[in-house]
Amino acid sequence: MEKIITKLTNFTELAYKRNPDTPRTALNLTMSLNNQNSKPGVNSLMSRLFMQGTKTRSAEQLAQELDEYAIEFSSEIRPDYLKFKIVCLNEDFQKAVEILTDIVKNTTFADFEKEKIKLAGEISAELDSPRAKLTDCYYKNMYENHPYGYTNTVVLENLDNISKEEVIKSYESILNDSKKVISVVGDLEFDFIKQILEKSFDDLPVSNDISLNLNIAKSENKKEITIVKEDLNQAHMIKGWLVGGALSADYPTLALLNIILGASGLSSRLFLELRDKKGLAYVVRSSYDTAGLAANFSIYIATEPKNIETSLDGFEKELEKIKNVLVSDEELENAKNNLFGKWAFISETNSQQANWLSHYGVSGLGFDFFDKAKDRVKAVTSQDIQNCAKKYLDDKYVQVILKP
Repeated sequence: MEKIITKLTNFTELAYKRNPDTPRTALNLTMSLNNQNSKPGVNSLMSRLFMQGTKTRSAEQLAQELDEYAIEFSSEIRPDYLKFKIVCLNEDFQKAVEILTDIVKNTTFADFEKEKIKLAGEISAELDSPRAKLTDCYYKNMYENHPYGYTNTVVLENLDNISKEEVIKSYESILNDSKKVISVVGDLEFDFIKQILEKSFDDLPVSNDISLNLNIAKSENKKEITIVKEDLNQAHMIKGWLVGGALSADYPTLALLNIILGASGLSSRLFLELRDKKGLAYVVRSSYDTAGLAANFSIYIATEPKNIETSLDGFEKELEKIKNVLVSDEELENAKNNLFGKWAFISETNSQQANWLSHYGVSGLGFDFFDKAKDRVKAVTSQDIQNCAKKYLDDKYVQVILKP
């Protein structure tokens, strides 16, 4: 399919992919967080306030207009960027961009106190979930004293101390000092799209390259934390390590290691050994979570409280096996096919494709990251898997156990 990469006059990167015969167009405007020094919760609160009205539209008018034209709008904050997303009918693209432009340039952050109360309530409700409580503690300790560790509990602790002025200041900082990327996927003429976007966004502050400089050091000691919660009938455990991210030479190997250990469902090693053969797990899986400055690899299990030690032993045996016994050619090939299938599944729609283009673009990975990553995955050997497991899955881990 046709893909065009160019820049607007303010150096905002524009990536357009044409998918013929698709009735809806997806657009993402993404801005990097170059200065990650806002206090916990400021940006979380900010991302919820863009639907609360602009200088020319009240919240009600905004909602009504989006509904009238069947335009989907959302904003989200990630560890490394702020993203605005719209999906609209092709014939309403100009109207959708007009509304998006108004939100980006003229948001008032109205209903600030009301939204703060709502956020506190939603966080408290979410933390009632055992798994949410577990992963919150895990990330808070994995990325201690770093914005990546601003989990729900950290945000909740700071929420009362956040002012509207701080939210406005943080947003202005993002607007003024960020790498800006627009991705569009649909069935519209490129010249038409570029003309509209140039007119709408050329007065945004100039796009700057990413200059993230908050390094995350791997702890020299393991961290083992136990949380006791009275009303539980299950135990939940997570164990994880800091590993190389998407810019690392180890990225394709880690992605495959994740598939082999626990991310391929019924065929993964952890599922087969700990659930199928030993009956230890309700849920068991692994995860490889990447961000701009760091990544972590984790294994998780939900089990009966009496099986905590047995499950930890099971983890250890599977880790030793992957470190000391070469993966067979068949298992490696199956893992590669599974990974390619997952990538295809999460890139089916215009919205998903626009999302990935903006993510890769703003993260400095390149708009062709997916294509290059496939070639790199194909080249991974069984020896690479073993070397990678030995390199990262060591005794410098974060482990959290949540039990009754």
